[in-house]
Amino acid sequence: MYLGTMLRRTISIGVLIGFTHLTAGAAPAVTLKHVHGLAFSQDGQQLSIPSHDGLALYRDGHWSKAPGPEHDYMGFSAGRQAIYSSGHPASGSALVNPLGLIKSSDGGSTWQPLGLQGESDFHLLASGFDSGVIYVYNTRPNSKMTAPGLYYSLNDGATWQQSLAQGMGPEPRALAVHPTDSKTVAVVTSSGLFLSNDAGEHFQPVIPDVQVLSVSFSHDGKSLWFGSYEKVPKLSALDLKTHVINALGLPPLDEDAVAYLAQSPTNAQEWAIATLKRDVYLSQDEGKTWKAIAQAGQTLE
Repeated sequence: MYLGTMLRRTISIGVLIGFTHLTAGAAPAVTLKHVHGLAFSQDGQQLSIPSHDGLALYRDGHWSKAPGPEHDYMGFSAGRQAIYSSGHPASGSALVNPLGLIKSSDGGSTWQPLGLQGESDFHLLASGFDSGVIYVYNTRPNSKMTAPGLYYSLNDGATWQQSLAQGMGPEPRALAVHPTDSKTVAVVTSSGLFLSNDAGEHFQPVIPDVQVLSVSFSHDGKSLWFGSYEKVPKLSALDLKTHVINALGLPPLDEDAVAYLAQSPTNAQEWAIATLKRDVYLSQDEGKTWKAIAQAGQTLE
């Protein structure tokens, strides 16, 4: 019951990470009031968490607030060449609300509108790390999407194609896209974890009838990692060739579960997870051991 309530609350509130600052002249402290996203930078040196007033960054053992506009970032996905996001513009911004689809090629310092400004706020958004394909789940029609559903774009949002999404299940909660194969996409719904190899036309169940919360492809494209909850929290990896599912290690979690996960693009052994209770951990050995860098939203240095 607890995790189901937390999951619904996480989905409904969108991105709500707050930053608490110390007095003037002191170094700013970063507090994660809520977490709604997780991504490594292209060089693997920095971890980013999107928020309602910018990005929280973890680099070289220290937390900071990122430069650039303090937009309310909702959907958020980092690729090799760019970051894609959605949400609402920062106070005082000249951009229209909602942001539609936006793109940054400089780590979030500046953003380029790609379309649907003033029309759509995508909470579920994912991009292929190398392919650049963008998938979104749209909850209401707009000028480029005639009906709610799963859509993808191969040209930075200039045009969109709706997927049939047969077999996907209701209430999509998370998206992940294969790093190089633009047609392979994973979706978490209230019915479990589902995988498509034909650009979302048809989905097959990977883990049906289980409370799955998070999903991410490895950067080599060989496995699909996902967090779930079955009386206890679990972290697992599906081998996309053999379809064998292997259990992975987790830090001790008390009535908690993995809400987001991400792999470093430069170190295959390094993964990060964020939990429903706003703990953030790093692993340098594919989940065998974990180091806490934030606990209950309080950042650690």
